[in-house]
Amino acid sequence: MTPAVPEPSREQQTLDGRSTDQVAMERSAQKISDVLLNLEHTIAAAKKARKLIEKDDVDVNAKLALAALIPELERTRKRLQQDTYFAGNSLRLI
Repeated sequence: MTPAVPEPSREQQTLDGRSTDQVAMERSAQKISDVLLNLEHTIAAAKKARKLIEKDDVDVNAKLALAALIPELERTRKRLQQDTYFAGNSLRLI
């Protein structure tokens, strides 16, 4: 039995002329952009917190934790950006 509303094929165009694959790629890029923006905000907040904690100089553990965290966050941001925006069509095998 066939459904009353046919499933759209992957080749089908949307009303604005984009294929469903193009729409899916744009949605994916938007989600990656959201994650990168959150990472940027997190890095900025961590740097601000580190600066304040170093100024107060009372919580050594927090200072050390932030000093270790910030480079990891920056590496993560860079890796995500390279693996998504600059990867092209190559497949990354971990």
